[in-house]
Amino acid sequence: MRITERPNPPTGWKRRFFRMPITLYRWHLGALLGRRFVLVEHVGRRSGRTRQVVLEVVNHDEVRHGAPDGWVVAAGFGTTSDWYRNLHAHPRARAQVGRDTTAVDAEFLDADAGGELMAHYGSAHPGLGARLCSTMGFEVDGSEADFREAGRNIHFVRLRPVRG
Repeated sequence: MRITERPNPPTGWKRRFFRMPITLYRWHLGALLGRRFVLVEHVGRRSGRTRQVVLEVVNHDEVRHGAPDGWVVAAGFGTTSDWYRNLHAHPRARAQVGRDTTAVDAEFLDADAGGELMAHYGSAHPGLGARLCSTMGFEVDGSEADFREAGRNIHFVRLRPVRG
């Protein structure tokens, strides 16, 4: 694995473009995005106000009792992203996938868990795995070991539904 230039968070028109899926959820059209994306409604760490972000789901945890056991998302722009820092300060949030909304707790995965997750994802989806790593500033050769090493450097968050 080789580290390339780390991406900067989008600004200007690119930021507006990346935030467009939030509008789909507000118009009750989030189901158009399928199960690949999750709208996360969280609390601002300083303002205390409700914030929203749409993130790509990297992994769907196993289904138990007819409902998913969680969704794993990656901090593509690193740990300085507002949503990531807000969830660190206030881990309880709401997640919406399609039309289903549920309360979730954010769990921040350690480097070993991130490595295993990326090794599994890379072996199951080699093209998408390489592209995901590339957008986060890592060049991989496609081997399981390379995906594992990249995953150790990516910050993953599991959004686990609150039971009861």
